[in-house]
Amino acid sequence: MSKLVQILTLGVGLLFAASASAQSVALPGKKLPGKLHLLPATLETTQWGWFDNSQAPVLKVDSGDTIVIETMMHAQDQVVPGKTIEEIKKLRTDYPGRGPHTVTGPIFVNGAEPGDVLKVKLNRIIPRAYATNFNVPGMFGQFPKEYPDGQVKYVYLDWDRKVSEFVPGVFIPLRPFPGILGVARREPGRYSTVPPGEYAGNMDNRDLIEGTTLYVPVYVPGALLWTGDSHAAQGNGEVNLTALETAYREMNVTVEVIKGKPLDFPRIETAKSWITMGFDQDLNKALDFVKEQTAKFLAEQRKLPVDDAAKLMRTVSDCRITQVVNVKKGIHCLNPRNPNDKEDMERPTKETAKYYVTYAKNADLNRAMDDASRAMIQFLEKEKGIARLDAYGLASVAMDCRLGDVWGAEKNVHCLTPKSIWQVPKK
Repeated sequence: MSKLVQILTLGVGLLFAASASAQSVALPGKKLPGKLHLLPATLETTQWGWFDNSQAPVLKVDSGDTIVIETMMHAQDQVVPGKTIEEIKKLRTDYPGRGPHTVTGPIFVNGAEPGDVLKVKLNRIIPRAYATNFNVPGMFGQFPKEYPDGQVKYVYLDWDRKVSEFVPGVFIPLRPFPGILGVARREPGRYSTVPPGEYAGNMDNRDLIEGTTLYVPVYVPGALLWTGDSHAAQGNGEVNLTALETAYREMNVTVEVIKGKPLDFPRIETAKSWITMGFDQDLNKALDFVKEQTAKFLAEQRKLPVDDAAKLMRTVSDCRITQVVNVKKGIHCLNPRNPNDKEDMERPTKETAKYYVTYAKNADLNRAMDDASRAMIQFLEKEKGIARLDAYGLASVAMDCRLGDVWGAEKNVHCLTPKSIWQVPKK
């Protein structure tokens, strides 16, 4: 850790301990293009489970500024080690209509107007030392009827090794990302934080990690940026409802207002890829939408007719089931930044040297996803000897469900779990 980072981290920690509001500070030893702002997570700077575009901003910044944001665990830090699954369920049933998430914000970005795009670069993420994964009994998740019994697990996040031991001998690689990062929706009123949409929000996209950038359309003056639902790791699918849910001591982002380049749906830029997304309650409709978004992107990138770009998608794009538990299910497609490249198209139908694999096909993509992911959960239980609810949770945090051929009459889903997560525990 550099001296500069040590100074900043210490300063952030002291401010968060002593202040209940945001503050702009100087950063010793380095000249930033904009100002640096510190935004602690307090009862005054967070909301529990809803967005409202009439909410007064907790911080105002300029385009080009950097914000160091703190976040809380669910229910304004009530879901922490020691809280039982019965208490967690009660936090949902006693507060219907709102999501479980705590979101820090909103942040007003000066100069952002409807029709603009807000660029949010994730510079740095520092999570807490623990996380939780839980299955709410009889509610939510992909299979609430098959897993009506609840369970909550609290795990230690070993940031030196960048792993967490989920069950004995099974270590999940840590890859933190914000489950929720988005702007205010255009419609007035109060809305649950659960469904994602054109405003981004609860995308639960595990590829939105440190070093990546979110581009999201602006719908209200100031954009009004929120973040929360902080994750340490997640599978593609998030089948039992939760990832490794944590909170961030620091999520460091730089915001920029982009004028004159309108965007109709969020996109993510990584070091290697541009990610397009689609959301709907029906995975088949989410697939249709992400196909349109991907064809549009490839047509822009490669200056092709949209029809040609749609055909190209079959050979260069890597599409995965983002999540199936946020009311609106998600699919995202990774598309190469370099037009001469193509993404990882590995789609095994049976076990390989690297992966345990389950596979299903069906004319209904929802059914194909159900069958492939259910088979993986049952494999983890019966063949790997993992307890029933632990298998459900492990699939949620480690399984990678990928789309295969989805252009014919049948939709193909391949769910992979890396063999590398099974390790001999270090003494």
